[in-house]
Amino acid sequence: MSQTRRLAAILAADVAGYSRLMGVDEEGTLERLKALRRELLDPKIAVHNGRIVKTTGDGMLVEFASVVDAVRCAVSVQQAMPERNTGIAADSRIELRIGINLGDVIVEGEDLYGDGVNIAARIEALADPGGVFVSNTVHDHVRDRLPFIFEDLGEQQVKNIARPVRVYRVRDVRAAESTPAHSPPALALPDKPSIAVLPFQNMSGDPEQEYFADGMVEEIITALSRIRWLFVIARNSSFTYKGQAIDVKQVGRELGVRYVLEGSVRKAGSRVRITGQLIDAATSAHLWADRFDGLLQDVFDMQDQVASSVAGVIEPALQAAETARSAGRSTTDLTAYDLYLRGYAMVMSRSGQTPEALLLMEQAIARDPGYGPALAWAAFCCARLMIDGESQDLPGDRQKGIDFARRALKVAGDDPAIIANAAEALAYFGEDIGTMMTLVDRSLALNPNFARGWHVSANIRFWGGYPDTAIEHAGMALRLSPRARVGNTFFRIGAAHFVSRRFDKAVPNLLIAIEEDPSFLNPRRFLAACYAHMGRLDDARELVARLRAITRNVIPDASYLRNPEHRELFLSGLRLAMSEET
Repeated sequence: MSQTRRLAAILAADVAGYSRLMGVDEEGTLERLKALRRELLDPKIAVHNGRIVKTTGDGMLVEFASVVDAVRCAVSVQQAMPERNTGIAADSRIELRIGINLGDVIVEGEDLYGDGVNIAARIEALADPGGVFVSNTVHDHVRDRLPFIFEDLGEQQVKNIARPVRVYRVRDVRAAESTPAHSPPALALPDKPSIAVLPFQNMSGDPEQEYFADGMVEEIITALSRIRWLFVIARNSSFTYKGQAIDVKQVGRELGVRYVLEGSVRKAGSRVRITGQLIDAATSAHLWADRFDGLLQDVFDMQDQVASSVAGVIEPALQAAETARSAGRSTTDLTAYDLYLRGYAMVMSRSGQTPEALLLMEQAIARDPGYGPALAWAAFCCARLMIDGESQDLPGDRQKGIDFARRALKVAGDDPAIIANAAEALAYFGEDIGTMMTLVDRSLALNPNFARGWHVSANIRFWGGYPDTAIEHAGMALRLSPRARVGNTFFRIGAAHFVSRRFDKAVPNLLIAIEEDPSFLNPRRFLAACYAHMGRLDDARELVARLRAITRNVIPDASYLRNPEHRELFLSGLRLAMSEET
């Protein structure tokens, strides 16, 4: 049979929890699925000009000539599902996962093959029940044509696909066309002055310089965080407003802060201009505005001038110039700094680009062997390669990570970020856990506003066998970064409940963790183990089946869990989830 190729939008869908539903009521589930196809799926696909390529027991593959039609169809289906599930118990509802890709496909008769199809299936495997996930090619074609919100989940490494795939979640798919989002309740103001530094606009005219503007904001946040009387929101939450039209009062309510700092950065040749304005979030009154011009080589001093000026407005009694003197600088090599910023942007994006980020950090270190932040993040990258199962040389990456972390601690001084990141890496690599707890405690003593420091402390406490303290410290991280996580904090809370055998509390936190970062596989592993110990074997086996579609390492190295009972609870749950798994 002859083969041809064509460009097509491919929609892959399946039923979440299919094995469990069939185990509970096989005949009833089959009848409901037939009715779902007859009454909803087939009519929606026809209306949107789709062609059903093939069906399986719990899923289907659909081809569309128009990617806009494909996304509209998916959203329309998901919006209709809640009504169909009205009055049905939560554990008996039929919920769909949908993934869409636009790509080249091989046509053979009525069937389709190739990476264009495979990527759609892999994206569907990442999707939430009731959710629609799309590839970057889909997003690029429909983002300005459809009234939906697309949440960037970063680049995902999927099984049997050579290159990472950038994935987007279509947010609020059940209400994106008709129901306005509800504002979250306002957070209470802390008992001391509080501020959020929003992403600065990149005025350079070059999108490639975005990382430089983001690095500016990071440095200003770091400088402000050193002021003990000031409550500073973490970068991760501030950056959720990036690229949005800002309502300062809304930002104040959502982040629980009194002040908001906005600004812009223009980089042209060897010259840099930073502008900033400080706004009272309660009244929208502009309290301060200024512009700082200088040469690129003076950029560190300019960052400190911004931080000092803001501090001086918020607390006139403070000798704000002390901020600049106390901040210190980890490198004077601007090329090393640029390499570091590029690598740091990759780490923060959760894009699955850990090898690339590590390479950039190593290049920065080659230029400045004593560059503390680069050393600490390089150690983190080595650990993340092992956690994600991406390491090509486990002993080598472990030793390299230990070396980076130890070198970082030698030059850390009083830098809380270097101390915390190095301590986390060393704790994961098996170094003395008590010593690492002491190090992260020192980091938090130096900067109590350090959200990532609280997250790292939660990790190390969990690894050390102190789950309740881990939950407490994770809660501190969430308050300091309420809109975006400084790590997968809900995973840490869920895993801590799991090892404490509070399975009913572990499940919702682990589900949130999976939704927040589908590329991070450990929440899926812990949830599978949790379901297995709860007796929900069909759910556990379904998770294992999805893990197999993404990674070869379903059961990871768990030696970082120092408490043998905690470690065995996790591994025995995974083994149980894999038993008789088909």
